[in-house]
Order: sequence, then structure tokens, then C-alpha cells
Amino acid sequence: MRHFALILLIALSLTTAAQAQTHAPMQVYHLGHSLVGRDMPAMLAQLMGPGYRYNLQLGWGASLDQHWRGDVPGFAEENGTPAFRPAGEALDSGAYDAVILTEMVELRDAIRHHDSPRALADWARRARAARPDVRIYLYETWHPLDDPEGWETRIARDLSSLWEGALLQAAQTRYGAGAMQVIPAGQVMAAVVARIEAGDLPGLTARADLFRINPDGTPDQIHPGDLGNYLLALVHYAALTGRSPEGLPHVLLRADGSPATPPDPRAARVMQEVVWQVVSGYASPDMGG
Repeated sequence: MRHFALILLIALSLTTAAQAQTHAPMQVYHLGHSLVGRDMPAMLAQLMGPGYRYNLQLGWGASLDQHWRGDVPGFAEENGTPAFRPAGEALDSGAYDAVILTEMVELRDAIRHHDSPRALADWARRARAARPDVRIYLYETWHPLDDPEGWETRIARDLSSLWEGALLQAAQTRYGAGAMQVIPAGQVMAAVVARIEAGDLPGLTARADLFRINPDGTPDQIHPGDLGNYLLALVHYAALTGRSPEGLPHVLLRADGSPATPPDPRAARVMQEVVWQVVSGYASPDMGG
């Protein structure tokens, strides 16, 4: 509890550009798995500033259907945090301005075997039953760096065919999910990787720099590290507020209160610029709202 309080105190102490970009306090709920994680929402809270509150429910690679059925792998391990609040209780409370829903990957397996469009719609309808004006977001993630079809290929192709089409459009047209916005995090990741590999981000030399290192020293192929989580927090900030993240702080804490590895200030500026270019230029589909 002490670490969670410390994160909120850090948010209050950020007197740089985060306070200059003031906006109404928000309460946000995250439902998903390790590509949400604990650190990214905690970093987002620090960027959002005073009055912002969040809760979450996570699992190990959990699908939205597993969350719906209450059969979530890694439930106890992933939710041992003061930020946890059971998803049903949270959405039924009507307390949240925004709910961010995250589907498992492999996304094709989620659609084929976990009834993903129906589960997405179930959560959206439940949130709106308690609060009709709640904003619902679908968090577009990514597949592993070593995906045999190609990481960039999957990100470019899957947005329209899977995230927007087979998942979101089906949830809206077949199951009445209502209006929903996509958080284009996978698109941002690909755009930033292109800039890294062009040599435009000081201190970063390869796409792996955005991802964790496993305990055995090998690179994690899918889970973001501190720099990746910082980038994803910027994406969520831009999507939730409709404001540019340019000028926001880059030295933040992890969810446990320990200092996150910060990007070079020059790299942070490029990350912020790319996030805003992608998020502001993305037209989230509205196919059934």
C-alpha cells in the first residue's frame, strides 16, 4: 500500500509540463494481462497528474472471456497489488470515466477459441449498464518480435483485419457492443521501432531495447520493459485526454515505487512526438455505436 501511495504522491509532485496540460481528473479501469501489466498503468497515473485514479484486473495471457467466466490464469499472482479491484464489481460501480479492455494474443486464437467479439461486447455492455456515458477503449497490442510472419507485418496487417474487423466490428454488429475507441499502441510501437532503427532515438539502438530482459539474460520477445512501458503510458495518455504528450516528464516510478529506467531526454522527446503523430492521425472506427 505504501508503494501505491508513493506513486500517487509522485503524480502530485510533477510540476513540469504535466501540470501545464491540465484536464479534468479521471478514473480509469484496465482489464487485461501482462501487456497491460502493473508498471504501465502506474506510469500513466504519474503522467495524468492530480486527481487521477485507476484500478485493474490482470491475468497470465488471459482472454476477455476468461475474465468474464472468472477462470483467469495467474489471477492471484497478477492481482496482488493495491490497484486491484474485481472487474465485475468495478464496472458495476459506475465509478469509471473510461474502461480499457485488452484481448489476449495470439489474437486469432482469441477470436477462434475464446469467443472474443462476444466477450468484448459483454464487458462493454456491462460497463454501460452502470454508467451509460462511460468511454470504452480497445487496447491494440502486438505479437512477439519473433513471430514467423514478421512483427511489423503483423502490426500493419492485423489492425484492420483483426483488431478493427474480426474483433471490434463483429462485437459491434453482431453483439451490440456500442461505440468503442481503439488505442493504437501496436501502431506506435512499430513507428517508434522504425525511428530507433534509423538512429533517431539517442540511447536506443534496437527494438529489443523497448522490451524486458529475461532472468536468464535472453531478450523477452513480447513484454515491454521500462522504456516500452513509458512509451505505452504516453499512448494511453494521448488516447484518453486527446492531448499531445509532448513535454511530459520522462523520469517515473514503477508500480512498486522503485525508479524506472528513464529514456534519454532526447529520446523521450522523439517518443512523445511519434505518439502524438500516430494517435492524433488515427481514425478509430465507429461501426455500430
